Amino acid sequence: MKLTEGLIRARSYIIFILGLIAAFGIVIVLENWKIEDQLRMEMKTRMAATAESSSDASSREVLQKEKIEKSPNIPLREPRRLTPREEEWARTAWRYFENNLHESTGMVDSVDGYPATTMWDTASYLMALIGAERLGIVDAEEFNRRLSSLLNTLAELPLFEGSLPNKSYNTLNAGMVDYNNQPAESGIGWSAIDVGRLLVPLNVIVWRYPSHTPEVKQILRRWRFDCLVRDAILYGTARDSEGRTAFLQEGRLGYEQYAAKSLALMGLDVSRALDYRAFMGWIGVYGVRVPFDLRDPEKYHAHNYVVSEPYILDGLEFGWDEVSGELAFRVFRAQEERFIQTGALTAVSEDHIDEPPFFVYNTVFTDGKVWNCITEKGEDASRFKSISTKAAFGWYALYRTGYSERLVERVSSLFDPSKGWYSGEYELDGQPNKAITCNTNAMVLESLCYMQFGRLIRIE
Repeated sequence: MKLTEGLIRARSYIIFILGLIAAFGIVIVLENWKIEDQLRMEMKTRMAATAESSSDASSREVLQKEKIEKSPNIPLREPRRLTPREEEWARTAWRYFENNLHESTGMVDSVDGYPATTMWDTASYLMALIGAERLGIVDAEEFNRRLSSLLNTLAELPLFEGSLPNKSYNTLNAGMVDYNNQPAESGIGWSAIDVGRLLVPLNVIVWRYPSHTPEVKQILRRWRFDCLVRDAILYGTARDSEGRTAFLQEGRLGYEQYAAKSLALMGLDVSRALDYRAFMGWIGVYGVRVPFDLRDPEKYHAHNYVVSEPYILDGLEFGWDEVSGELAFRVFRAQEERFIQTGALTAVSEDHIDEPPFFVYNTVFTDGKVWNCITEKGEDASRFKSISTKAAFGWYALYRTGYSERLVERVSSLFDPSKGWYSGEYELDGQPNKAITCNTNAMVLESLCYMQFGRLIRIE
């Protein structure tokens, strides 16, 4: 069975279980597809392992077809109880969410003190809240209060063209805004990647905290999921120069497959978006063959960033299958090899920074260059090359290696005890990048939660 076929078939079982148990309110009619009792029982306990359980053979096929030798003995970390030091790291991360909550909406700012958020950052906050509850940082009363407040706001959000969440909202009043946090009554578009990210914690909530299922149902029943997908490919929207709605293919290798996994749980045919092979090429980086997206940025007007974050999140949340695990390890190994050969400690991802242009992409590869650091517009940002705190914690949680230990030690002092973790450390002068954000602190919490409990989408 091919990878995409297996995932589509497994999708039907997930929908069935969600319809019966989770009460998402999704009714799907599948003709001539028989649900066997044994497999159905397995899916009740292993929903998050859909891709893994259905794609082992096809995963090997991908590696063989691309003539990529599988890395031997990948040093995955087994779950264990956090040390007292790691517990304090988690509490430091939670302080961000203590400081940046708006009681009026239940929303959290995406950047410290800046009252705006995206659906990606909203998802990050939810994952941080789940991590804080599981690690005992917040009690049940605070958890349920925070969660209900946010879910109720999400259920009443104004939607872009009445279909899906806008790309940005003001956290004070939950109104649609542009990326400068200025009111945008008609919105600026939606992101399929962001919606896919938000579905991850919503799935966790339904299974782990079933008393909140009705609130999740109220959110999802308003969303037009069919608008997200065309021909099994993810699409977002934006306003063109004349203010009209333009539909744009969304996602590149890593992010595209990550977002598609949670959309598959909703019964959408995202088989082409899930296919790693469709646009995958290879670039040699310090002797490591690293996967990258072959779509030319100049032709398709989207950068093909190779960064740590989507591979880390895939491992923390879904648990890697044979293909995604191999690709992730190669992205990690290229960064380790750069340190070995140059002495530059490396953990790269996209991050906010504490001065203009305020957001950059530190990459293993993008736009034809290795170790390229650029702005969203593709402008050179080499002087902002950084060690990313969230990437360091993510790799530390997933791999038990000397290099991952070295990474987390390097960033372990990069925090303000009253505000949370800084985004990283600049390579140029070793000074901290003092941007403090939702996404960084959420990934620290999510990584530490993974270290104690394992992958987060798991039915127990």
